[in-house]
Amino acid sequence: MTRVLVARLDSFGDVLVCGPAIRAVAAGAAHVTLLCGPQGAPAADLLPGVDRVRVWGAPWVTESARPLDDDALQAFRALVAEEQVDEAVVLTSFHQSPLPLAVLLRLAGVARVSGASVDHPGSLLDVRLRPGEDLPEDLPEPERALRIAQAAGFALPAGDDGRLVVRHNAVAPPEVRALERYVVVHPGASVPARSWPPEHHRALVARYRELGIPVVVTGSPGERALTAHVAGTASGTGADTEGGTPVLDLGGRTSPAELAAVLAGAEVVVVGNTGPAHLAAAVGAPIVSLFSPVVPAVKWAPYTDRVELLGDQGAACRLSRARECPVAGHPCLSSVTPDDVLAAHARLVRRAQWMKPSSLRTAPEAPR
Repeated sequence: MTRVLVARLDSFGDVLVCGPAIRAVAAGAAHVTLLCGPQGAPAADLLPGVDRVRVWGAPWVTESARPLDDDALQAFRALVAEEQVDEAVVLTSFHQSPLPLAVLLRLAGVARVSGASVDHPGSLLDVRLRPGEDLPEDLPEPERALRIAQAAGFALPAGDDGRLVVRHNAVAPPEVRALERYVVVHPGASVPARSWPPEHHRALVARYRELGIPVVVTGSPGERALTAHVAGTASGTGADTEGGTPVLDLGGRTSPAELAAVLAGAEVVVVGNTGPAHLAAAVGAPIVSLFSPVVPAVKWAPYTDRVELLGDQGAACRLSRARECPVAGHPCLSSVTPDDVLAAHARLVRRAQWMKPSSLRTAPEAPR
């Protein structure tokens, strides 16, 4: 039984999709430290199997004014020494390299390092997987991370189905708990190329109100103006009950754990390719995924069988990894209408009605 450092250095959703790999490591390690960047740390706190979260902004991942100099190296060495790391498992996406972090881990004295690298790693990796050979290009991100952990010698425990899971250690706000049913509309995304137009979101909320279905609009603190616009409320007021069907604006008003509770209670979650989509999958919510093809859906769509994928996956922006839409009018998503979302919602509800209870998503007990 060893003390293992698992690293995933980028964003909230990127950390969430590593959950199965982290549980595999936890099943075979005495202690798991999860090393992540500032954006991923809130997700790390939700994952079963993590004994301690350490936050470190890697200069090749996170924009930072701090140089990678001797002082930064000494701080990293101190972190590794404090965690008494025996080995490290570096989890990366298909377009990232584990080698910069592997260099620092070697300099910090870590004896065994595992990761996936297109480039020849020399002595930097003890266990190396080759993307395209050991890791097929169409592998979903949670499965990719799990294969890296398995190659390092860690397997999921018996009874763990390898799906996304988070801890359930919070409750939804009281105004949400008071609703008998509701849908969640999450209009934000990390970059514009992955966003359904705000006016489409606003029109969808209006259509749900016409149908008598309460709506909860969610978003980060930086998205308060957007959520207020979509909900049709004055910024900061939080609710619009005019007409009898409530719309709650929770923009900037939930912690990640509280957001998980809100998503778990939703009849359907309408969300783009962003961290809360993976959080919705982890709590078992049915998802209408408004997915821009700038990254492949086969790798990054919500990792669940309770999903309806909308968006033109063959659009001209396909696989461009663009942050700003390179095509005038953003047709891959702007062509999706509120009625398309409502039709996908209906399909998800029908599917839930014939699914056997045993096949519905439930969260296993956390390893620790």
